[in-house]
Amino acid sequence: MASTYTDIELATYIDHTLLNPTATLEHVEQWCAEAERFNFPAVCVYPAAVRQATELLHGKAVGVCAVIGFPTGATTSAVKLYEAQEAVENGATELDVVINLGWLKAGKTDAVYQEIAQICEETGQMVKAILETALLSESEKRLAAELCMEAGAAFLKTSTGWYGGATVADVQQLQEVTRGPIGIKASGGIRTVEQALELIAAGATRLGTSRGPKLLQERDNLEKAGS
Repeated sequence: MASTYTDIELATYIDHTLLNPTATLEHVEQWCAEAERFNFPAVCVYPAAVRQATELLHGKAVGVCAVIGFPTGATTSAVKLYEAQEAVENGATELDVVINLGWLKAGKTDAVYQEIAQICEETGQMVKAILETALLSESEKRLAAELCMEAGAAFLKTSTGWYGGATVADVQQLQEVTRGPIGIKASGGIRTVEQALELIAAGATRLGTSRGPKLLQERDNLEKAGS
């Protein structure tokens, strides 16, 4: 069991996420310091915190990710595009964009595709399309994944965490659909090292969680207990 925890560099998967609406400037500073300390790939914050995070992480190896259209995905395409462009101007290098779920369920596939494609093209930054898998049928998950892949998304992300979290089954399905260089971000409800490792084994290449430092501490404790 101990070798399982040491085989994977868990920190390299974690987007250190701060999406509590009451988060303060001090919280942003703490999250950025932790991301740098543990070598997380990115911090994930609301657009209003992007400039602060960018300044704190200037010259560091940690990226700044902004959520767009979060958490419902129901703002207009023009608003999402502006939000994404402003986030990039403020220093965001990654954009986690919630797709329009109502459009998807209504069969407006062209609109879903065009919205993601336009953000990808006009920002030129990494886009992670949030599918909100907990609210979709199996066929809708597949359709959403295919549309976002075709639109140029660099990652498919399972969830916002507001309506349900990542599951191994959803990650496995996305892995089956993608079968290529696109990433899969599992997000929402990742509370234990066991969960994290199961999601990675299923195909996740990023994990969105606010508990990154706690997961690493748990991993260290498990390693010591198994040694």
